[in-house]
Amino acid sequence: MQHIDVVFESGVMRTLKRLGLEKFAWTMRRLHCPVSPDELVLEVGAGGNPYPRSNVLLDAYEETRERFWAPLVVDRPFVFGFVERLPFKTGAFDFLIAAHVLEHSIAPDNTLAEFQRVARAGYIEVPDAFLERVNPYKDHRLEITLRDDLLRIYKKSGWIEDAELVELYEERVKLLLTKDLMRRRPFQFHVRYYWSEQIKYQIQNPQVDLSWSPPLDKPTDLHQMSRSGTGKIRDRLVVLTRKLFSQTARNRQIDVVPLLRCPSCLSEQDLIRQDEGLMCGECAVVYPMKNGVPVMYPR
Repeated sequence: MQHIDVVFESGVMRTLKRLGLEKFAWTMRRLHCPVSPDELVLEVGAGGNPYPRSNVLLDAYEETRERFWAPLVVDRPFVFGFVERLPFKTGAFDFLIAAHVLEHSIAPDNTLAEFQRVARAGYIEVPDAFLERVNPYKDHRLEITLRDDLLRIYKKSGWIEDAELVELYEERVKLLLTKDLMRRRPFQFHVRYYWSEQIKYQIQNPQVDLSWSPPLDKPTDLHQMSRSGTGKIRDRLVVLTRKLFSQTARNRQIDVVPLLRCPSCLSEQDLIRQDEGLMCGECAVVYPMKNGVPVMYPR
């Protein structure tokens, strides 16, 4: 494994920002991954639009309302599992991508410890705490901001922390912020944090219980939501970009099973392949395979 020099922005991103084209620089961030071609990259919470450079993907669920109209993408080695107890061996990866994942965690200490256990460097992206406070999402449990290279994490006691502030925001400035300012200045409303060897963070209110349940939506088939013509064209461009910049040939050769560990007993022994799935030789738990994808939920 080589040393990873963290480069926060590519030359293309910096040029676009200097030209006042910040929203295009924001789009290009998904092509920026400061690793060499031979290094192994894990993406957690990959969802419906994984980063092109990711070699292995992990997500918790096949269906979730947070993915909106985008179906889960399984175009390379994939595993179902939880970020609070990643089903991978210690040091299995060179780099880890967690974009819009940490704010969902019910146990941020565990999640960040797992990121550092399985990879030696990585990238975390989340909405900034200010955006989360005024424009909260039903399934987000944390408000996160960055100060002096330190992730400051605030646990939410419910999906809305300040109902009066949210009402004032929605009445006066929501459309202006989301339709205009955020589109022109997206970097100002998100946290982008690269780490190497260690994630520096502080949980400001560790006593808060995060086991609350988010409000329920009316049942709907999110995959059938209508898309505008512009949106459909953008979707096709995203798919094309992913194909062009992914390590497709290499990814086809990756056998994910040797990278896995038992998330139930935490044994680092190789899992045993069986007709029913993958069995841990230490605790005898069998993890099923769904269409060739290991389902690694801890028992």
